[in-house]
Amino acid sequence: MTRFRVIFPNLRCSYTRSFPSSWLGSSETHTRLSNRFFRRASHVTRGSPAVSGHLWNGNPDGTREVPDMFQFPDVRSFTKMIVGCVQTGRLDDALKLFNEMPVRDAICWNTMIKGCLDCGDLTTAEELFDEMPEPSVVSWTTMIDGFFRFGQVERAERFFKQMPIRDLAAWNAMLHGYCENVRVDDAVKLFEQMPSQNVISWTSMIGGLDQNGKSEEALIVFERMFKSGVVPNPTTLTCALSACANALSFPFGLQIHGHVFKSGFCLSVFVCASLITFYANCMRIEKATQVFNEAVYRNVVICTALLTGYGSNGRHEDGLKAFSDMMRTSVLPNQSSFVSSLNSCCSLESVDRGKEVHASAIKLQLGSDVFVGNSLVVMYNKCGAVDDAVVVFKRLREKNIVTWNATICGCAQHGRGMWAMELFSQMIRGLVQPDEITLTGLLSSCSHSGMLQKGRCLFKYFSENTSIGLTHEHYACMVDVLGRCGKLEEAEDLIRNMPLKTNSIVWLALLSSCKMHSNLDLAERAANYILDLEPHCSAAYVLLSNFYASANRWGDVSRLRMTMRDKGIVKQPGRSWVTIKGQKHLFLSGDKSHPLSENIYWKLDWLKMKLKELGYVPDKRFSLHDVEDEQKEDSLFYHSERLAVAFALITTVEGSTITIMKNLRICGDCHSAIKLIAKIVDREIIVRDSSRFHHFRDGICSCGDYWCMRLFLLHEPVSILSLLIVLSIDTSGAELHEHYPIWAYFYC
Repeated sequence: MTRFRVIFPNLRCSYTRSFPSSWLGSSETHTRLSNRFFRRASHVTRGSPAVSGHLWNGNPDGTREVPDMFQFPDVRSFTKMIVGCVQTGRLDDALKLFNEMPVRDAICWNTMIKGCLDCGDLTTAEELFDEMPEPSVVSWTTMIDGFFRFGQVERAERFFKQMPIRDLAAWNAMLHGYCENVRVDDAVKLFEQMPSQNVISWTSMIGGLDQNGKSEEALIVFERMFKSGVVPNPTTLTCALSACANALSFPFGLQIHGHVFKSGFCLSVFVCASLITFYANCMRIEKATQVFNEAVYRNVVICTALLTGYGSNGRHEDGLKAFSDMMRTSVLPNQSSFVSSLNSCCSLESVDRGKEVHASAIKLQLGSDVFVGNSLVVMYNKCGAVDDAVVVFKRLREKNIVTWNATICGCAQHGRGMWAMELFSQMIRGLVQPDEITLTGLLSSCSHSGMLQKGRCLFKYFSENTSIGLTHEHYACMVDVLGRCGKLEEAEDLIRNMPLKTNSIVWLALLSSCKMHSNLDLAERAANYILDLEPHCSAAYVLLSNFYASANRWGDVSRLRMTMRDKGIVKQPGRSWVTIKGQKHLFLSGDKSHPLSENIYWKLDWLKMKLKELGYVPDKRFSLHDVEDEQKEDSLFYHSERLAVAFALITTVEGSTITIMKNLRICGDCHSAIKLIAKIVDREIIVRDSSRFHHFRDGICSCGDYWCMRLFLLHEPVSILSLLIVLSIDTSGAELHEHYPIWAYFYC
């Protein structure tokens, strides 16, 4: 027998075979053997590139076809097919391939363990680790990382102590896991105990401290790193710049920027994005724009950083322009881009611009994304389009607690109290755990819709049967519910018996209710408590002064105004504004500075005549000046919100909805007048004041003047079953429909 070695230089394997000497003289035999060998060798080697090609081209499913291409896959090919199955979430197929492998090396074992962890199966990963013949340090480190990923910090610590050999990667995994699980103190202790640290160790420590609210300590660690001679990499600089942005450490950030420039890391996309965020947070938006303009590569990360920076600096128009530039230059926005742009639309109170962004999100198949959806709900609610907000909410396949809270609070702001109750019922039935914000939204909806029974029911249930801790805000909302429904003594008792130390917020809620129900004695007591707690509280002075004015006690009004002047307390002037074609038009009471003021006042005079035909009589109690009755009527009719309404009527298309914003509460007389104006012009007028939205249509308002309604009382103990029964009394047959007035859901 003659040993004959055939080596193919382009293949990863070589074959050594023994042949009879007689075969070597036959060319036919030689050709047959060569072809046979080539077929077998190609079966072994061609599968691995095929698997790599499918994975490289983003087609993990294509790995299913690869086993049919070759009869004898090697360990490497099996491992790559397992990776492909894991990437598509097909853990069962990956385990099946793994079990079919005749031979397994350490890499294959570690890949399968990591695949189980990536697919969320910690139990199988543990079983594989226990079955592994000789776990390597990589196997131990992978399991430690998996325990941290599932929040099992104690088990990760036990594994780390049991490791026969600990390399630097294992120490770094522990360090990173502690920071990710908000155990930053343990991370610091471990960092000091490490036998040695590399750049990954320092970077994990800097990023962990920054993410856990210790940005200044992160900068101290970064400074220590420099002094120890460790050279930072782009990730380190990104974490350090993030810490500078959060700590508002402008001088330190400038030094890091200088090092970035010297080291040439300015080409890094993430470093550039961190620089933009740093300058934006430090209110140096022009410098952030300069960094953006000098960036060599502009991808979605850098563009989103600039967009968010514009928003945080109040330059929302520039932010939306940056978003438009992204779309025009084919830089596809991600979820963060849409969230930032929708926040800018929300700040500009421009529902039209918001709808344009919404349309772009739908085109890019991000309209149903939970984070984009949450921002859309908030935007539509704050721009007065509560019906669109509810539509977005219904279309979201995935909903988190933020989604529910945003929708419930939006319904509360718009006086859709029964909608909020229906949503809460769905939330409970869906086993979604409510939080503090949920309760605030529900109590606000009860306050704005006059639902005394439901408010008491909810407050009692949450205070007795849940782990939610009641705050001052919750008590203020409940005081508001009681006070607006005329239960002033009960509201005062609630304040005096609350377990928390009282503050000015809860007493202000009571003071506001006292004015509504003309209880001057209680109002003076509440005001005294407020001024004892907060001597310079302008709201208390203004509310009490307005109360005295409505009661014609002008001497007390003068005394309070004199006290305010002596203490330097300034009353915030009432302002109303309307946004037309992206431009905000601001009005003050009796304002004549607008270029169209002549047309505005002509329209107001026409409306005044029409209102008198309908029997409108001005309520002079809302005129807060000691003047003649005729002057009181004129001052009431030229309030800022009426000027804004008149301007909108002459500058918008007939039949369109008008949305007015106001910084203070709308006065009662303007509320009555705008109800009739909406009927005269046959248009919906939305007014958002400091408390809520009012939707005026056909001579009625969405708030329904609820303080005139009769309300039942609830005294029996509350359980989750009785809570659902009470919530379902009025909503069992109610659809969330825009044409149902809110009082159609009330019980009388």
